[in-house]
Amino acid sequence: MTETPSDPDSPRTLQTVTRTLDVIKALKELNGATVTELASHLDLSKGGAYNHLTTLRQNGFVIKNGDEYDLSPRFILIGEHVRQENLLYRFGKKEIDKLIEETGEYAQLVTEKHGLGIVLYLKRGEKAIGSDYPDQMERKPLGLHHTAAGKSILAHLPDERVEEIVDQHGLRKRTANTITDIDELFEEREVVRERGYAYNIEEEVEGLRAVGADIKGPDGNILGAVSLSGPKSRMQGERFEEELPEMVMNAADVIEVNINMHAQSTQF
Repeated sequence: MTETPSDPDSPRTLQTVTRTLDVIKALKELNGATVTELASHLDLSKGGAYNHLTTLRQNGFVIKNGDEYDLSPRFILIGEHVRQENLLYRFGKKEIDKLIEETGEYAQLVTEKHGLGIVLYLKRGEKAIGSDYPDQMERKPLGLHHTAAGKSILAHLPDERVEEIVDQHGLRKRTANTITDIDELFEEREVVRERGYAYNIEEEVEGLRAVGADIKGPDGNILGAVSLSGPKSRMQGERFEEELPEMVMNAADVIEVNINMHAQSTQF
């Protein structure tokens, strides 16, 4: 059964596939669920919820423990395949590890998909605080307007694309310092482009600061960004204003050059 969107220029979609994807996302959000819980969450009949779960289970994408269904570890294999094939991850992981060794803070590699930030790789240094921070960052997409990596990405996207992202996801307020006005966001983008790096000054989490720099591909398109995060007690003064930005920009530059050299080598 197909569903034709109201927009005549949009592709036709399969309603059953869309619903199955809703089931997968719901199992992730609920951290597992019974048939009754899933049906209630998605406003499905119990029979419909059961049919989707059974199909996913027969194909190895869902497991059942007692009355509860959950996502299968098979998704780990799929996710790892996607990550390993990503050039940003392949050439960025080593530089992230170097940043961690040199600073002892958090460093992360972020890309943009569907207007949100996806953490490809995050590592915690020996001085870093908040042991559950990496788990939270890697489990869900991030708003781009309140992170250093995200603002680095937004700074180099076309204006029209940034407007689309804001229309779709808004500018959610995370702290008193979060940018919630689109005009202010556009002004910040100009500053980031001129300066070469972006700041997150307690805009995502109170007491947490970060600096990020963008990474471009061979054709100049924005691939993602690298950022370094730490408590404000260690992210201030000359270290935060000069030393760390230089380190982050250098890491981004090395990643960018390696990706571009790889792209050239595959053309021969």
